Amino acid sequence: MSFPELQSIRLKLRSLEDKDLTALYALRSNEQVNRYLDRPPARSVEDAQAFISKIREGIAGNQSFYWAITLKEQPGLIGTICIWNLSADRKTAELGYELHPDNQGKGYMQEAITLVIRFAFDRIGLSVLEAHTHKDNSASTKLLLKNGFELETGKNDPDTKNNLIYFLRHEQGLRGAGVL
Repeated sequence: MSFPELQSIRLKLRSLEDKDLTALYALRSNEQVNRYLDRPPARSVEDAQAFISKIREGIAGNQSFYWAITLKEQPGLIGTICIWNLSADRKTAELGYELHPDNQGKGYMQEAITLVIRFAFDRIGLSVLEAHTHKDNSASTKLLLKNGFELETGKNDPDTKNNLIYFLRHEQGLRGAGVL
């Protein structure tokens, strides 16, 4: 099966390509983007290349879906969005996303999340989609709540005490994505 390309009115979500290397490095090394992420910033283009290789392995092993977010009229990468950490039964997974600051506040991530929620529930058949976000990242929290995610109470992110876990059940996701 070929990698699933998703499209909205303004966006095209496609697979990562070698031509994305410089833009991916700029994204993953950006101080604003990394502010709330618990990962070291990319220190070189080689770090970005190693990341692309890692993503391709995960996709080839049916362990994840990882899209480059691009504008339809400009094919360069402006952000990324992914479904990863799929459970063995493929009923739960985690949503991740990042957008270059030059493109934030324009509704692009809202469009991308809507596409990926539909894909997660309709095409993969997930029951629950999780999203981990830093407790101080109000923009991400607002985006998740707008899309029907709820705060998981009594459950901490195993990787960091600063992240909150939000979840979206299948029925909520289809309603939030305008399907139900």
